[in-house]
Amino acid sequence: MKSTSGVFIVIKFGTPVAIVTERDLLTRVLACNLDMEKTLVSQVMSYPLIKICPPFEIREAARTMINKKGRLVVFVCGNLAGIITASDLIREMPESPESSLVVDDFMTKKIVSVNEDETVLDVAALMGKKRVGSVIVSRDKTPAGIFTERDLLSTFIVQSRPLDTPVGAACTAPLKTAPAGISIHEAAKIMAAQHIRRLPLIKKKKIAEIITARDLVEAYAK
Repeated sequence: MKSTSGVFIVIKFGTPVAIVTERDLLTRVLACNLDMEKTLVSQVMSYPLIKICPPFEIREAARTMINKKGRLVVFVCGNLAGIITASDLIREMPESPESSLVVDDFMTKKIVSVNEDETVLDVAALMGKKRVGSVIVSRDKTPAGIFTERDLLSTFIVQSRPLDTPVGAACTAPLKTAPAGISIHEAAKIMAAQHIRRLPLIKKKKIAEIITARDLVEAYAK
């Protein structure tokens, strides 16, 4: 396997054939209570690869990503050159009539909150079952941070840290937020500057919704 941007490209007989993402690990391994040391890559990988060429324009790449529902694998002359993620696209998202739309019409309504005392393992299983890429971590019933599938992969699985760690000690804090009603372009600039893929939105001093990098790509692709 080759890894880049939190994604593993699966190679067979010298040829890229499939992909394993953070979401695959959540939904197909942890949510199913499978042993990560015994589970084969072939059991959880996603295929076929969504292939594009370098000449693709940003909007065309965004539409392909949304229509095909996956990350884009770039090939040059038949050789693997890289991967394009939703975060990559929003960093390059130009100002346009589409990006001036407000985030309220594209926000993800599925917000899951957990207490800081819950273990990373239990939270990861919950994320897999709910099919969400992040949870809001609360302390004394107040949102204090966010724990994402990237945190799970890079901090725990890759470094072999114990999954019985309280999620409050593993989440990203303080919580970065933005007001509801901002434009798609403003949200993209905030997320690119902060190097985050999920941005909780505040309305009436409470977290109303959350916008993700993929939500922004979908808005831009329309």
